[in-house]
Formats: sequence, C-alpha cells, structure tokens
Amino acid sequence: MTTPKPTVMFACVHNAGRSQMALGFFRHYAGDAAEARSGGSDPGPGLNPVAVAAMAERGIDIAGETPQQWTPVALQGSDVIVTMGCGDECPFYPGKRYLDWEVGDPAGQSVERVREIRDEIEQRVLGLLAELGLEPRR
Repeated sequence: MTTPKPTVMFACVHNAGRSQMALGFFRHYAGDAAEARSGGSDPGPGLNPVAVAAMAERGIDIAGETPQQWTPVALQGSDVIVTMGCGDECPFYPGKRYLDWEVGDPAGQSVERVREIRDEIEQRVLGLLAELGLEPRR
C-alpha cells in the first residue's frame, strides 16, 4: 500500500521572496517524495531579484517562478500550510496543520541580509521535512 505524498503550501503576502525561497528549497530537498506550492494574498509583479540571486548561489534556480494568488483549492488541498508574515491576511481552514514562520522579509534588504533569511528558511524547510518523515535529497 502506498502513502499519499504530503503537500505543503508556503504562503506570504507578495509571493516574491520568502515563500518562493521556501518552495525552492522544499522542491530541491524533497524531490518527488512530496508536493509543494506557494502563493500570496497580494502577489507582487515579479520575484525579488536579490532572493533569486541568493538562491542561485546555492544552486537552486527560482527565476522561472511567478508570484501568484493563493487559492482556496490549493490551500484546502494542502496537508501543511506554512505562513510567513501575512498576519491577518493569512488563510485559515479548520483541520489543516499550520506553521507560522517568523522570517524576515527580503524586500529592500541587502544581499547579506537576504542570505541570512535564505539560510534560516533552508533550516526551517529541513526541519519540516524531518517532521514529515522525509529524508532530504543532497
């Protein structure tokens, strides 16, 4: 008997930095053992270029991603919803597992600060994978 793949939604406001970095790390480390998506309450016009560059330094290309609105279908179809800085805009659906990651917003930050945010997100993603019982790909 097979176990369904866990599905994770990374949600923030603009879906241009934090949630996209988390999505990139999750996909990189989980491979096809899990599914992930991201979205925002008020999607920005494009990804934060400093976040894209910081992820590229780690060999993860998120440049092809596009900020998008989260949808009720995507949220309800997720086993875990990770919120990052969306406050009162954060979605809530009863019965879902929620994690609220208090991670700095990379918008307008120096590359050095974005690297710190990136590294914190990476550690949180690795912790989430462990909680889900998934071995990270290296």
